[in-house]
Amino acid sequence: MKKWWSNIGPGALVTAAFIGPGTVTMCTLAGVRFGYTLLWALVLSIIACIVLQEMAARLGIITQKGISEVIRSQCTNEIIRKILIGIIISAIFIGNVAYEAGNISGGVMGLSSIIGPLEINIGVIRFNYASLLIGILAFLILFVGNYKFLERSLIVLVLFMSISFGIVAAVTKPDFAMLLQGFVPKLSTEKLLMVVGLVGTTVVPYNLFLHASIVKEKWKHPYDLPMVRKDSMLAIGIGGVISMAIIIAGAAVNNTEINTAVDLAKSLEPVFGSASKYVLSIGLFAAGITSAITAPLAAAYVIKGCLGWDVTLKSKKFRSVWIFVLCVGVLFSSIGIKPIKVIQFAQVANGLLLPVIAGFLLWIVNKKNVLGVYTNSRFQNVLGFLILLITIFLGFRSIWNVMSSL
Repeated sequence: MKKWWSNIGPGALVTAAFIGPGTVTMCTLAGVRFGYTLLWALVLSIIACIVLQEMAARLGIITQKGISEVIRSQCTNEIIRKILIGIIISAIFIGNVAYEAGNISGGVMGLSSIIGPLEINIGVIRFNYASLLIGILAFLILFVGNYKFLERSLIVLVLFMSISFGIVAAVTKPDFAMLLQGFVPKLSTEKLLMVVGLVGTTVVPYNLFLHASIVKEKWKHPYDLPMVRKDSMLAIGIGGVISMAIIIAGAAVNNTEINTAVDLAKSLEPVFGSASKYVLSIGLFAAGITSAITAPLAAAYVIKGCLGWDVTLKSKKFRSVWIFVLCVGVLFSSIGIKPIKVIQFAQVANGLLLPVIAGFLLWIVNKKNVLGVYTNSRFQNVLGFLILLITIFLGFRSIWNVMSSL
């Protein structure tokens, strides 16, 4: 048991990153609107996520570099390199600054559902100091600057999510025959956008950068690759089970007015008692705080790689990046500011980045001068190419949605 626990690693950070408030909300809506029928889409999402994250982790282990550092070393054309770095910084750094307020706000929703509103009025501004409490907690975990402490903290929070959402799904007493039918792919026009949303909220660009960077904090040698793969499959698989549990919980409610997990908690209360509200709210709080930790961390790793910094988790430069992202997120969440234009810009940048990075990964993991004997197999390339097509579709959809709203 002790050996098994010690071998759980970076994969848990990936799970902690993608199971955020956005994923919880998307899965809640999928369950409420379509019941169990989109469980197959989550399986597709998890497979795509495992394949891409394995490539990123393998690249990190073999080269002992992050993706942005590999781009700097492999792109010999200066113009292309600068364009790629510009897109990466726009999507990951600026994007995570914009999204951080949402991560913290998700944690605030969960916390407020348990202990009530935590707000004070300062003049004409209503200040939510629950955001500050979550920001302080995230700051302390990150400031320690110890990878093992960070890893264990996020593993504990992921376990909280697993238990919370698992309990809520179990008490809904799902119909197992209907549940199994949900894993059979059935696609219709009205479900298409939700399927794309489920894949898009699971396969996210910043997780690829985060995984490639953090995997070398724990493992240093090619012979560690089997453990890396087991870690990724286990952790991301657990993330998939958490997402499925949320869909199952949502499917138990006949209420089309549900828009968030907090609404779901309130709707379940009359049927399963007040405990369901508290259990689900704890899960939402854990989802918010994990993303509030991993988003600034990913931004710091990206800036480190893009600018060629040779620094550690405890260095002033590294800390200054995640502190900036975290502080802006706390500020925006506390006073309810939604930087719409910045978020729209970040969505476009992420729409461009996802297929570009998926394509770059597929290219680089086939280069023998980079990975040697650890290049992709034919089967991995087939899967990678299919996933690349999906990411291109996701990217265009993200950009189209932003352009349509302008």
